[in-house]
Amino acid sequence: MNEAIRYEPNDPCPPLVAIAVGAQGVMANLLSIVLVVAITARAGGQDDSYLSWALFAALIISGALTVLQGTRIGRFGAGHVLLMGVTANFVAISVLALNEGGPSLLASLVVVSSFFYLLLSLWLPLLRRIITPVVSGTVMMLIAATVLPIALDRVPEVPESSPEAAGPVIALVTLVATVVLALKVTGAWRLWSPLIGLGAGCIAAAFFGAFDFDRVVQEPWFGVPDGGLPGFDLTPGAGFWALLPVFAVVTIVGGIKNISDSVAIQQASWRRPRVTDFRLVQGSLNTNGLGIFFSGLAGTPPSTVYSTKSVQLTTLTGVAARSVGFAAGALFALLAFFPKLAAALAVIPSPVMGAYILSAIGMLFVGGIQTVTSDGLDARKALVVGVAFSLGVGLENQTIFAGLLGETWGVLFDNGVLVGAVVAVVLTVFLDLTSPHRPTRLTADLDLSSLGEIDEFLRRLASKIVWDEVSARRLRSAGEETLMSLLESEELESREDTPRLIIQARPDAQMVELEFLAVFDDENLEDRLAYLSEEAEGAEEGEVSLRLLRHYSSSVHHQKYHGLDIVTVQVRGSG
Repeated sequence: MNEAIRYEPNDPCPPLVAIAVGAQGVMANLLSIVLVVAITARAGGQDDSYLSWALFAALIISGALTVLQGTRIGRFGAGHVLLMGVTANFVAISVLALNEGGPSLLASLVVVSSFFYLLLSLWLPLLRRIITPVVSGTVMMLIAATVLPIALDRVPEVPESSPEAAGPVIALVTLVATVVLALKVTGAWRLWSPLIGLGAGCIAAAFFGAFDFDRVVQEPWFGVPDGGLPGFDLTPGAGFWALLPVFAVVTIVGGIKNISDSVAIQQASWRRPRVTDFRLVQGSLNTNGLGIFFSGLAGTPPSTVYSTKSVQLTTLTGVAARSVGFAAGALFALLAFFPKLAAALAVIPSPVMGAYILSAIGMLFVGGIQTVTSDGLDARKALVVGVAFSLGVGLENQTIFAGLLGETWGVLFDNGVLVGAVVAVVLTVFLDLTSPHRPTRLTADLDLSSLGEIDEFLRRLASKIVWDEVSARRLRSAGEETLMSLLESEELESREDTPRLIIQARPDAQMVELEFLAVFDDENLEDRLAYLSEEAEGAEEGEVSLRLLRHYSSSVHHQKYHGLDIVTVQVRGSG
């Protein structure tokens, strides 16, 4: 039980509380939005007009999508507080696009990439075996490695009148202050440590004469920037096609990362532990895809979920009510019409920006490591990560293919993120295809009459992997009890047709993983198992199968998607 949660997502929350918590989230994320947009624009060679427009559009889009994430409208929305904003994941490739063809090329690439994100929600059940934690974690580490040079390039950028050592000293002060605070402070102060570190860096910059307030003074308090929609390149050239695969890879991997973000916010938002509702995960992915699409229309770097800060906000305040998301979204949009505030953040010296991005990228790299190890890291998976990461980082700093294919198409094959991702996927698929125990599959009706067919399927499987009689009986019993549990759905009684049941078995010497794919009622099987573990007495007749299933299997997991439910049961042998 998480007693720290005062307001769950569906609870009515006092307006003042929602506004106060929403404002705290906005202030903690506003800095990241402004700095990521600013460093992307500067590194991409864009002028102040583009920067002003990009900041305005990013805040409007972040606000609108934060509101949508708090709702459930059709297949959009996570139903939880998920703050949106421009993230560092797209910095490197956005800079490439801006340098290659300006805002119009960036807009075209981001719009097309958004469709990959939206398709990811539909393909999610099918991609689980391809975009594994090893693949997505490796790509996250590669993204961090490719953004790192951009952050470090900002360090020496100081006015000519400043000493040569000004840039490194300013960056060092910013980095030390940010890291020390993040390591030592606790509670709500952790949310403010980046802002405090930024302030320390700005004070150091002012000491060296590297802080210019002229632009802040010139900007009006209220207004709309002069820039506008950049338009699209309706005749995409080689530069577009060369960069599109890289954008697609980063977008898809970002989507995979956002899956864990949606899972984390669901776990942090309720007093009583609940099993993840993957329909809400798909709603969150659809909303993120919409944010990327609108970012492309506006010609700004893509906006996606700020997962860590969203979870921190909920955990520290104990307020998970959806009205917090509504308040935060409205504040984001309102701040877009105050150019002076955005300008005050946009004039932050480059060394301070570089140090801030450096700390954020460090956390992204660590997140990649955590993702890689989340599903266990044996020698084979470690080799996949090592080879993919080494090739990606190595090629990122070389121009091997540029000399062979020319500057335009060489960009595609010399891109470390793309190469590393492809290598990780190919090696992962190779491991799966060459596994000594290939997956086997059975398709049957979700009906009691299929019990004999399922039992014979599992009996042959146990014989094939040479399990003893006790282990084989446990496997067959687990299959029987899973079927009986699925058949308890009341919806089956009202259906005229018989739903299809697909069973996939992935065996090894010590364990068999069974996946039961079916469509049935909204009551989540794993929630019911958790309920049974808390209630020692008062079992109803329908609960008997669930208790037996828990007895025969080592773990049971249930994932709900739109139109598909997946129940995964693991059974261990006696050896």
